[in-house]
Amino acid sequence: MLDIKRLSEVIGKKVYTDSGDLFGFVEEVNLTDNKIDGWRIVVGKDSGMAGILGGARGIIVPNQFIKAIGDIVLINRNAIPVQKEEELPLEEEELV
Repeated sequence: MLDIKRLSEVIGKKVYTDSGDLFGFVEEVNLTDNKIDGWRIVVGKDSGMAGILGGARGIIVPNQFIKAIGDIVLINRNAIPVQKEEELPLEEEELV
């Protein structure tokens, strides 16, 4: 449930995925026509999620991926883009 009285109350809240992983913190809310369009989430240093984003500092999560807001913000795991590992060149694959 998204029961927010002031957007400023949400800034800085911890963000968790629906699988229970700490992702980061709410940095900013993007508005379009006075409606919430997206949420800028900064990856937490101790979350371990920085590696899957390919070095990005954070992401913008569309509002439809926010599942709940209370003491924490709960997002759908599918909102996080996963950086695929680059394939190794043929010579390196043979050495492994």
